[in-house]
Amino acid sequence: MKSIDRLLPNFSKNPWFWAIAIGGLIIDQISKLLVIKTFPEVGVSYPLWEGVFHFTYVVNDGAAFSAFSGGVVWLRWLSLLVSLILIVMGWISPTMDRLEQISYGFILAGASGNGIDRFLFGFVVDFIHVKLINFPVFNLADVFINCGIGVILIGIFFPHNFIGGRKQIK
Repeated sequence: MKSIDRLLPNFSKNPWFWAIAIGGLIIDQISKLLVIKTFPEVGVSYPLWEGVFHFTYVVNDGAAFSAFSGGVVWLRWLSLLVSLILIVMGWISPTMDRLEQISYGFILAGASGNGIDRFLFGFVVDFIHVKLINFPVFNLADVFINCGIGVILIGIFFPHNFIGGRKQIK
């Protein structure tokens, strides 16, 4: 029985990682499903604050913020590779510190959320549109990836015991 237990993820070992990764993935996929089901067609935009913040339904065959447009084939495999590496890290690695769990959890949520879209549809559903600064339309998975990168940068530049992160460097 112990050999079977080793094959199953130990969610208690890195709880922040798993909670953020699974919760973020669910939130991302539900948000995209709501856009697909409630917007009449691609290109429709609903202002929440006219000229500043809109929900605009677009499809993106590139990376975050429409970079690498047309790169869906290699991007789907990159999403899968990043997701698998992070899952293995959370599964078999010794307990990560809280900062690592949070950052990698966010990145896994975003990479897997956009990866699922690429494999199922051949594109990613984007809908968050900050018109005030003419920013490319994006989705929650993009937000999660950037949050994860931001947390990693916090850990690099402020390596003290930040929210249970790394211990002080002497």
